Amino acid sequence: MTVEQSDDTLRAPETIVIAIDGPAGAGKSTVGRALAARLELEYLDTGAMYRAMTFAALRRGVVEGDFDEVAAMAPTVDIDIDHDRVVVDGVDATVDIRGREVTEAVSQIAANPGVRAVLVERQREWVGRHGGGVVEGRDIGSVVFPDANLKLYITASPRVRAERRVREIGGNVDEVEASIIERDRRDSSRDHSPLTEADDAVVVDTTGLSIDGVIEHILRLLP
Repeated sequence: MTVEQSDDTLRAPETIVIAIDGPAGAGKSTVGRALAARLELEYLDTGAMYRAMTFAALRRGVVEGDFDEVAAMAPTVDIDIDHDRVVVDGVDATVDIRGREVTEAVSQIAANPGVRAVLVERQREWVGRHGGGVVEGRDIGSVVFPDANLKLYITASPRVRAERRVREIGGNVDEVEASIIERDRRDSSRDHSPLTEADDAVVVDTTGLSIDGVIEHILRLLP
């Protein structure tokens, strides 16, 4: 498979990019990792990049509501993602970026246009270095890689997503579900890069499906 487009990061004739979008807790990371393993491609969780930026902001005492300060900070943050390990400014933040404090603040950081501009460029650079890959996040097919070979929108019911999040970080499932619904509302209505399905994305609802069933379905979609 080849990708013909002008972006310098995607000129390699054997480049394969699979873009995975969807709301929090829908199973994007699980699907992305499994799909990358099956196809022997590299995997990038762009959500981890936004969580890493949020971790940096909290650690530096930057107020997430101050758009100008957060945008000025973004280019100075060193983020190294190597498989499941995330290092931020030399500090191993692999566990901390999944904690409650980062989870509650990441939506505001991710909505900052300055942060998104910096991280979108880094995501494109990552694909260029790795010769393609499975990339998952919130606007991958619609903004970051509009010419991806395959675009997927992974979703699930709010209740199932809440149950998954509670298993991951704990908490009350009703409260987590309410938080997820509110985050969906914020992410879908923000002015810059809102959460949305790319026009040519294939919607995959993981509610009630096994990971193996999801992967087999996706593999049949590959051109």
